[in-house]
Amino acid sequence: MKDAWIPYATRAVPRYTSYPTAADFTPETGVAAAMAWSAATRADEAISAYLHIPFCDKLCWYCGCATSVPNGYRRVAEYVGLLLKEVSLRGRAMGPHGGIGHLHFGGGSPNILNPNDFLELMDALQRHFGLRTGAEIAVELDPRTMKPGQVPTFARAGVNRVSLGVQTLAEDVQHAINRIQPRDMVVALIEDLRGAGIDAVNMDLMYGLPYQTTQHVVEAARFAAEMGAARVSVFGYAHVPWFAKHQRAIDENALAGLHERFTQARVAAMTLEGAGYVAIGLDHYARADDTLAIAAREGRLHRNFQGYTDDPCETLIGMGATAISQFREGFSQNLKDRKAWGEAVTAGHLPAERGIALTPDDRLRARALETLMCRLEVDAAEICAEMDVPDDRLDGALDAARELERVGLCHVSGTVVTVPEEARIMLRTVAQCFDARSPAAAPQRHAKAV
Repeated sequence: MKDAWIPYATRAVPRYTSYPTAADFTPETGVAAAMAWSAATRADEAISAYLHIPFCDKLCWYCGCATSVPNGYRRVAEYVGLLLKEVSLRGRAMGPHGGIGHLHFGGGSPNILNPNDFLELMDALQRHFGLRTGAEIAVELDPRTMKPGQVPTFARAGVNRVSLGVQTLAEDVQHAINRIQPRDMVVALIEDLRGAGIDAVNMDLMYGLPYQTTQHVVEAARFAAEMGAARVSVFGYAHVPWFAKHQRAIDENALAGLHERFTQARVAAMTLEGAGYVAIGLDHYARADDTLAIAAREGRLHRNFQGYTDDPCETLIGMGATAISQFREGFSQNLKDRKAWGEAVTAGHLPAERGIALTPDDRLRARALETLMCRLEVDAAEICAEMDVPDDRLDGALDAARELERVGLCHVSGTVVTVPEEARIMLRTVAQCFDARSPAAAPQRHAKAV
């Protein structure tokens, strides 16, 4: 990493899985907006759905997700019952649409669900929304806590893509993050999945974990390539103990410094690209024959709350506590408090707590941000023409980018901003130039750039 980048690398920056970001949501946009936006779908429109399962059998100390350990299945079963109510509520609130084209179960660890509850949720989604032929049905899995009968159940339900939380193979690092997961365990699960016909297996890896070395990162990346992972994400550990209190169990003295984190990210990229993977945006990699890589080549890549995707939907319905829905008109987030969320759906109300309606300026900047985050290049004038606004509307963003150009984080040629390959890891910093809402984010709102 160049020394001139250090002040920018330590700056808190949004991940830009949406614009405006969730930090800008307010209670003023609540249930009424969610109802109106849900009813405004188009009859021929394919929609997407996300179900949040906020439980894990074991808590990983690095995790920043909204999850908890239920200590038995009773709380999970109660949650499933409430989630079924929300599926019904959401289905009735929707206007005419073309059914679900992309369905994602996230968490937490969705494989905490027993087979019968998973099948019941799938049946409810089919009844209340409809699943399109060939729909992508994806589930996040924790290899440590898979139960007998789950793989056949997923296959029977039509699951055709899974994401495995691998993170690291280094035993000392696994102990330091409370995630003991031998290589053989992951290999066996992949073999079971492929034996059941679920061939699209993604892997999540991490860098910057306690006691993690560059060689550990290379080892994990090689493993992902050797196992033929369809997609690989490489996320930097974000140490935010003021937000995720269980991260206090991590020894801060064992965390890599800034230069080492940068090196770990780079060697992960070099290892995967050397194995034939295509770099996708900020931190994703895909085999050349995967639909994500194809979408990137064809200029059809998108970015939403699940990260990089080939899903072109304008309507994403999030269900479960804390889940976020995306509509053409804006964003709506469910109640974060699980009890309050349950009381709302039991009373027959959409459990929307906060959100934001998009302004014309938001739409303009969201388009520019997504283009840059997906392509590492954006033509501000072209975006202005596409959105039918004066071609100088993003001049302020170009001025901000020129400041970053001085240290080599981007190149500005006329109205075109390009992020060079060596600065890919700093992509969010350049994207922030187009952000009119948090040009200098508060230190505890977002994770650091690197």
